[in-house]
Amino acid sequence: MRMIIAAVLLVLVAVAGIALVFRKPINWSSASSAMNAKAGAAELAPPESVDGKRAPVIVELFTSEGCSSCPPADVVLAQLEKAQPIAGAEVIALSEHVDYWNYIGWSDPFSSAAFSARQQAYAPVFNNDGVYTPQMVVDGQAEFIGSNSSKAQAAITRAAKLPKGEVKIAFAQNASANDAQAIKLKITVETLPAVTSGDIAEVLLAITESNLSSQVARGENSGRKLGHTAVVRELRSLGQVTISSKPFEAETTAILNKEWKRGELRAVAFVQERAHKRILGAAALNLEMR
Repeated sequence: MRMIIAAVLLVLVAVAGIALVFRKPINWSSASSAMNAKAGAAELAPPESVDGKRAPVIVELFTSEGCSSCPPADVVLAQLEKAQPIAGAEVIALSEHVDYWNYIGWSDPFSSAAFSARQQAYAPVFNNDGVYTPQMVVDGQAEFIGSNSSKAQAAITRAAKLPKGEVKIAFAQNASANDAQAIKLKITVETLPAVTSGDIAEVLLAITESNLSSQVARGENSGRKLGHTAVVRELRSLGQVTISSKPFEAETTAILNKEWKRGELRAVAFVQERAHKRILGAAALNLEMR
């Protein structure tokens, strides 16, 4: 009889333990650094040789130098951009540094409230109650902890198989590519997939800079030197695509900060649904002086 009572007690304790686990809120910001480091350090498979054009896939990483779980995710993003490991996919990276970690002692020099707001706008799309770092978003339709390279590769593989519009970005004909600070660009969008009913497709332009680093003096990453790729320096709208079957054309001037390294800059144009956040096409252009 005592053995039966003991067994029943053990079962009740186990059930109570499980209930506690599932009732405890998940603190994504302080997810295990060890687990993230292991995922971030995982070797990516070498790119497979494929015939034909690679489909552009936008991979966004919401990150912060104030977050100890973020450096492994920064590594994953850099590996995806450099190795291009997914056959048929062109990974276009956007590293967006949020500002809500700045309060703990280290102000991320690449952070912006605009990127925090952009991340917040994704939350209802994924039925999330809030935001967390590091968060990776693939083509506006898949999200996960940014250091998970296997999930990243799976999401990119799926995104590359979906219909894409034809987006082109080039130096404008009347532009001098040797202009150090004012770059005139021409963006063209054609043959978009059908926009979700009731939504609007918007053409966005991002300027990114790679090979950036910081020696962090305070906060969770105090004493560490952190490297970054594809850091978004500017992100703005160029207008709406009113009719998906009609080409969209725009010329714009990107004003470059003197401190930005021209050889590390890229211009990224992409089309995104305003409400559903689905990315319908993208293209990138290196801005090095010719």
